[in-house]
Amino acid sequence: MNELGAWLVSIAGTPEGARLATILALVSALAHAIFGALQKGRYDPWLTRGAIDAWLCLLSAPIALFVVPWPDLTMVFILMGAIVVHFAYKVTMALAYERAAYTVVYPVVRGTGPLVTVIAASLFFSEHFTPMQWVGVACLSGGILLLAVRNISEEVLDPRTLKLGLLWALAGGFLVAVYTTYDAYGIRQAPDPFTFLAWFFFVTAFDFPLLAAWRFRRMSVPPILGPLVWRGLIGALVAWISFGGVLMATRLDKVGEAAVLRETSVVFAAFIGWFILGEKVGPRRLFLMTLVALGAVIVEMGG
Repeated sequence: MNELGAWLVSIAGTPEGARLATILALVSALAHAIFGALQKGRYDPWLTRGAIDAWLCLLSAPIALFVVPWPDLTMVFILMGAIVVHFAYKVTMALAYERAAYTVVYPVVRGTGPLVTVIAASLFFSEHFTPMQWVGVACLSGGILLLAVRNISEEVLDPRTLKLGLLWALAGGFLVAVYTTYDAYGIRQAPDPFTFLAWFFFVTAFDFPLLAAWRFRRMSVPPILGPLVWRGLIGALVAWISFGGVLMATRLDKVGEAAVLRETSVVFAAFIGWFILGEKVGPRRLFLMTLVALGAVIVEMGG
């Protein structure tokens, strides 16, 4: 693992590193769409996230404690910040999913995130997009947000509840940009990216299992735990690919480009809904999905 980590650090900022970052960001997008589908509807979002994080702790602990080096003092403070940022994001997402449908919340979060991330990457990492790349960002974020608008028009929720869900979703999109920028900074400070990843997944996953356990005990009719536990295991494995992939992509190449490519998860999510969950797509949604994919291609080719 040390040799692999050293090789990844050596190709950071090179054309080879950029190509690998593109692959990782797209694989992360597919994994994130699967991750989102796992959280869709069947269980309370707090319990689902708690089950996923419990498995993340269990699976990451042996690697963090016995395989990779222990973090130094600087990395400890960075990881403490990551705990705060990711806890805020997870709470925000759970509150959004409580109040609005997955098909409303997910596009709002994913459409807001890349736009803010590109701006943050410009400020903190001196990354600058070309005018053509900004056109791509506009296509991608605009297509995702228009998907949300279309989905909102089909909702029959109480208007006040829907507005609260949208506000929490917008806050979630802002926090996506915050954690993407912060995590990119953190993984770049680690001599070995795998050290950061192992400890990141270990320490940021302690909180929600405790919240989920507290919530479970207070339920008048709690769900059967068996299926939830298995869903949590699958979610944890997918999370390693999804979040680990995009983190590694930000280590190898530009943070903004990785963030934009990762949001093609909306397209993958739509195809999962179409072919696996039996949801209708329709011509307008298909057009918007094409717009999202086109935006990602423009960002990648316009640099």
